[in-house]
Amino acid sequence: MITNRLRIPLAPAEGWLTLVLVALMTVTAAWAIDDAAWVLGRGDWTDFLAWTAVLGVLAGFVGSKVGWNRWVAHTVGAVLAALIVPILVGHVLEPKATLGAEFTATASATVQAWNDLIVVGLPATRATGHHLLVLGLIVWGTGQFAASAVFRHRRPLSAVVVVGAILIGNMAATEHGQLHFLVLFSLAAMFLLIRLHSLEEQATWLRRRIGDPTAVGSIYLRGGTVFILIAVFGSLVLTAAARSAPLADAWVDLKPWLLDVGAAIQKYLPNGNDSRGIGGVAFGPNAPINSRWSPGDEAALTIRRPPGNTEPYYWRAVAYDQFNFVGWGWSEDETTPRAVNDDILAGTLDAVGTDNRRTVTFTVEPEPDYRTAYVVSPLAPVSIDQASRLIGLGTDGFFEGLQIDGHGAYTITASVPVISKDGKSGLTGNLLAAAGTDYPPDVVARYGEPTAAGTVGPEAQKVLDDVLASTPEKDPYHVAAAMESYLRSSAHFTYDTDVRDVDCGDRSAAECFAWSKHGACMHYATLMAVLLRELHIPARFVMGYLPGILDSRTGVEQISNQSAHAWVEVYFPGYGWITFDPTGGFVAKSAPLPAGPAVPSARPSIRPSASAGPREQPDPRRTPAGTGGGVTSGGGPGLGGYLIITLLLLGSAGIIAFLAWRRGPRGPLTPEGVYAEVGRLAGRFGFGPRPTQTAYEYTTALGDILPRVRPELHTVATAKVEVAYGHRALGEDRLQALREAERRLRVGLLRLVFRRRYRPRSLQNRN
Repeated sequence: MITNRLRIPLAPAEGWLTLVLVALMTVTAAWAIDDAAWVLGRGDWTDFLAWTAVLGVLAGFVGSKVGWNRWVAHTVGAVLAALIVPILVGHVLEPKATLGAEFTATASATVQAWNDLIVVGLPATRATGHHLLVLGLIVWGTGQFAASAVFRHRRPLSAVVVVGAILIGNMAATEHGQLHFLVLFSLAAMFLLIRLHSLEEQATWLRRRIGDPTAVGSIYLRGGTVFILIAVFGSLVLTAAARSAPLADAWVDLKPWLLDVGAAIQKYLPNGNDSRGIGGVAFGPNAPINSRWSPGDEAALTIRRPPGNTEPYYWRAVAYDQFNFVGWGWSEDETTPRAVNDDILAGTLDAVGTDNRRTVTFTVEPEPDYRTAYVVSPLAPVSIDQASRLIGLGTDGFFEGLQIDGHGAYTITASVPVISKDGKSGLTGNLLAAAGTDYPPDVVARYGEPTAAGTVGPEAQKVLDDVLASTPEKDPYHVAAAMESYLRSSAHFTYDTDVRDVDCGDRSAAECFAWSKHGACMHYATLMAVLLRELHIPARFVMGYLPGILDSRTGVEQISNQSAHAWVEVYFPGYGWITFDPTGGFVAKSAPLPAGPAVPSARPSIRPSASAGPREQPDPRRTPAGTGGGVTSGGGPGLGGYLIITLLLLGSAGIIAFLAWRRGPRGPLTPEGVYAEVGRLAGRFGFGPRPTQTAYEYTTALGDILPRVRPELHTVATAKVEVAYGHRALGEDRLQALREAERRLRVGLLRLVFRRRYRPRSLQNRN
């Protein structure tokens, strides 16, 4: 008995299982990205990525099967992604909003990020929607490419490589265990490769009439399944037992480049959950105040000093003058070359005298995990034994950093304060207290003016008021010392290297720390520098290393990346910059200066806080966003505008798709190609030609169903027969008629979707 199997007319030649395997590969990569929780550690925010992957695969699949060329198909898929992904992201930002409002929320977050990072040039942004949008577009694009590679080009290996690269890159960047995702991806990828190879072999056997093609397909699938299971099992065993590191040396050489690239793009990247660092610390022109402080614990520097010198030096690398609401940066960065052993600070506004100071020489040997170009030195560098570049705040301005070429050892001489031991000679607290407030105008202009309005909110102002109330002396030194002590106290603040659970909203980094009471060194130093500037006390934010582990006998000091740190330097007339470290949690290593004998004050005390009086208006370019990243200023197109834009994009996509379909594929026109195209298009709706039908028989049967295109079908069949069997060459007029017939048929054959139930026996597919 012969039974007819139910077949889906629109089933792809590769089979629905192939589509499922492609989708499974891409969804696995999306699950891995979701598991890593890249945006503020919120894994629930990226749950939409799996659906995005499915939609991307469907876009690539449909674009490959409807006959568009690849550029049109990818363009239509990109337009769909630009419409759908923002709505999915908007559902995360505004879960209960309408579709239009969700689209608007994503657009607003993206505009906010662009404004913060590009227009204003902030070192970071609080907007998060753009991170979700980028992740969604990456997943969509990966799925669309994978489907196109498989169903258009029959190149499954390209799909496996691209999706696998996304998955492996994600696994390398997160500390989450994701081996199960790799196993699932490997299974789907290998089954996909074997299935398509089996289909190719079946086609070859059928074309050459070697034997039963279904038999070879069955053999490949059975053998491939056994191979896959053995390969996966062996890989798991090897993963558990392997201990070698064959690429360790290459990684050491690659790390400097990765550190430089990471520093350059840091502000554009999301603050992920349990992200895996590459080790090492990279300093640069920007220092965003991140929610997580994790510099690593690799060896950074070995410093050799004269034996017997046991002073706990803070090793400064870079200093910053400009606070931009969510981080620090350089307002200018003039580079001045310095020859070997030149006076580094000569002619600059950071040049220091010799009173209560001495010079000390150190030899610094960077370890492999310290590969940045910035020189470290205690306070004021004097000279270095190789050519260098001084980065200053304007021409002959203040010190910002000192760079050298290469990563070898260097010997540097620095000028450091002589701290009083007996209270009679050397630097004391009372000397600084008597230094007064006769600051150079450039110091005041760069470091002594209050930050922009909105930086200091009610919580930070309360901290400032408490500090001022805690000390009867109002000179800059005693205020700075009182603030340092207040911030260090565990009764007021808690040292915490991971504050990703703190939602700062539209608060500045300083105000957020004053409000939450939790943070790391960058938060402590930021609040102190900002509050001192409120009192017109010049202060700057500094980054480098804490004192390391010193062997007093040999003078060798070992410093690891774990000692990477941020602190504050305060300017005192006649003494220059002095280190203050407000970080709590017993992290700070600086000790208070001895009071020393009383010294008559040369200048009046500090001016009252500028916060008590009128404040300047907010910078219109600065529009801090909350966690959702909404734009708080500026005239956007609004909800109605976004809906109109959406409708225009949809209409444009539809017109482009229709015109591309009607125009047909480019390239030389041949009667055989047109006839094959007609059969392929009709076959998608279940009206493909039977193997035994001639060209006239097939087009006649098809014309009975679609009488309106019968002349065009006859034109195609006649041209096919004349060229294929009569070996004739068609003239230009015949080719033009054939082209016009093809264009009409591409539209006319779409009516077959409504004629399935009337399919004649002559066009029924044989089982």
